[in-house]
Amino acid sequence: MAKVELKQPIVQEISETIKDAQAVVVVDYRGLTVAEDTQLRKQLREAGVTYKVYKNTLVSRAVEGTEFESLRDVLEGPSAFAVSTTDATAPARILAEFAKKAPKLELKAGVVDGTYYDTEGIKTIATIPSKEVLLSKLLGSLQSPVTNLARVLNQIAEKGGAADAAVEAAPAEEVAEAPAEEAAETPAE
Repeated sequence: MAKVELKQPIVQEISETIKDAQAVVVVDYRGLTVAEDTQLRKQLREAGVTYKVYKNTLVSRAVEGTEFESLRDVLEGPSAFAVSTTDATAPARILAEFAKKAPKLELKAGVVDGTYYDTEGIKTIATIPSKEVLLSKLLGSLQSPVTNLARVLNQIAEKGGAADAAVEAAPAEEVAEAPAEEAAETPAE
């Protein structure tokens, strides 16, 4: 078998992995200890992120003609790839956070939602909360005024009798005062 035929299944695997990806982040993993690498892989796996090491030439072939083709420029030296199909910010967020504890881990670049980001861009993407957190904040913002209105209406309902009596008495007093005021303003004939 020729070398190309042996490598074709790996290129196909990479293509399948990135096909539906929302984000692909490339890192240089040199210098990580086995314990650090194991811990990193565990964190990524728990977040639903695929993390693999492939040969740069194979990745270069797999990304050709895709939205991830811009990553070819950073494929030098040892490279590991973090791919997420569900949360666009998860790979960047987890890798950047881990790089703070393990400075040997170097962020190279990434593509998030079809846009290429360099190292600084990936660090910026890492500061964005996950979609679930953003949605829960939005829901909380929308729910707050409704909750406050419900509390006010509930308090009015609880006060019930006293509030109803005051509301009913007020219009009667206004009606009684109105004719007297109108009579005073009308000139006598």
